[in-house]
Amino acid sequence: MSRYPNPFGSIADDELCSEQFARGEDEKDTLSHFRHEFIIPTKGDLRNKRYGPYRKQEVELGHDVIEDDNDEESIYLCGNSLGLQPRRTREYINRYLDTWASKGVFGHFKNLEGGHPPWLHIDDALKEQTSKLVGSLPSEVVVMETLTANLHLLMASFYRPTADRYKIIIEGKAFPSDHYAAQSQLAHHNIPPSALITIEPPSSSSPYLSTEHILSIISQHAASTALVLLPGIQYYSGQLFDIELITRHCHSLGIMVGWDLAHAVGNVPLKLHDWNVDFAAWCNYKYMNGGPGVIGGLFVHDSHSKVEAAGVSAVDYATNNGTRQLVYRPRLSGWWGSDKSSRFYMENQFVPIPGASGFQLSNPSALDMTSVQASLDVFSMTNMDALRRRSIRLTAYLEARLLHYRKGTPPYKIITPLNPTERGAQLSILLNPGLLDDVLAYIEERGVIVDERKPNVLRVAPAPLYNSFWDIHRFITIFHEACEAVVSQTQSNGGHF
Repeated sequence: MSRYPNPFGSIADDELCSEQFARGEDEKDTLSHFRHEFIIPTKGDLRNKRYGPYRKQEVELGHDVIEDDNDEESIYLCGNSLGLQPRRTREYINRYLDTWASKGVFGHFKNLEGGHPPWLHIDDALKEQTSKLVGSLPSEVVVMETLTANLHLLMASFYRPTADRYKIIIEGKAFPSDHYAAQSQLAHHNIPPSALITIEPPSSSSPYLSTEHILSIISQHAASTALVLLPGIQYYSGQLFDIELITRHCHSLGIMVGWDLAHAVGNVPLKLHDWNVDFAAWCNYKYMNGGPGVIGGLFVHDSHSKVEAAGVSAVDYATNNGTRQLVYRPRLSGWWGSDKSSRFYMENQFVPIPGASGFQLSNPSALDMTSVQASLDVFSMTNMDALRRRSIRLTAYLEARLLHYRKGTPPYKIITPLNPTERGAQLSILLNPGLLDDVLAYIEERGVIVDERKPNVLRVAPAPLYNSFWDIHRFITIFHEACEAVVSQTQSNGGHF
């Protein structure tokens, strides 16, 4: 059992595990209504072998099996991989398509009543809402590119190796693309692969990395380290790192620190400006619900994004005939990062926009921006502190239900920290060896969608914007049935279920 207080710990087992309890929690939850802002696939949708949503009247007998529960909502607990579609996304994208169809290139510049901002300014329109989600100034964020591309762009600016300081420290089980990005940055600077330092768990039986252990590894290599790059939330275990403390520790040692926030943005409250984070990048398709592979985002602290020139501001410089040298952090530069007022003069004089927008390269996809805007408008109806409170209760309920296994010792364990302050909306479940494939097949057939990580882990993520206590109750019922059936079958014949 967890040694951390669980808000449901004093409730009798029979009540906790009842359908009535889950439905009651949803009824009294003031944020439950946000679920209606999203399209929840039905079980029929998931089973449908044809393009588009399931429609009973269109199913041909002999091709698709008509199940009694096809009209029921699926149990979608996979927002840590891909968020669900907001209902307003289709409306927003249709507006974009209408503008393109009716205005053509003028859509870049025309302010239209009842429409979205002109495409030329759509990146600015997203800054205010994005900054609230990450705890920054609007000027410190920009929606652009994709996660790994943004990490490369940021490391090109912030990884400045010297003869004495050249190492990059990452987390040993970081997402592969972070490894690849760090490795290729070293290669780009002709630095040997051994300069990549990985923080590994002290115990081979647990993925947990205590803050003390992380700090000790950073201190051990401080004299020769140029950059630390860590995930805000570790994708495999779901552990939430102490971003503020680790950042402060790195700075005390003279080390730049950046954060991959793919699993943190839209999941937990962040205060990137107050924490003095140097830079961060994220995707907008997980908890941010922007759509598969949609445009990402980045943060650059305003202390690193100033543009100065001997008393002349960047705005003044644009009309100063370029006679003074601008001073700004080196970066890989592009057309869209140059001063907007002179961008179309085509004078080949790069005048970086102060703030994170100066790191932009190309004209961003207005289609992608429109999709992100649809989700941001849902987030704008609440705030991250309220969503976090709801998330803690949902995840605590999931934890409590996982720990109440009625058939003896459960054939799994939770590898996400049981301390609520060290996790977000995800619990990672480590199944006993050999069970994953059959358990996954069982629950997917019954309309449960979670994420798997070979060889033995299920990642279950009740997203606070749209998941419910009822979702968790239904998941646990089916998951425990699957565990019991697969374990029983495996024990009886030594084979698969």
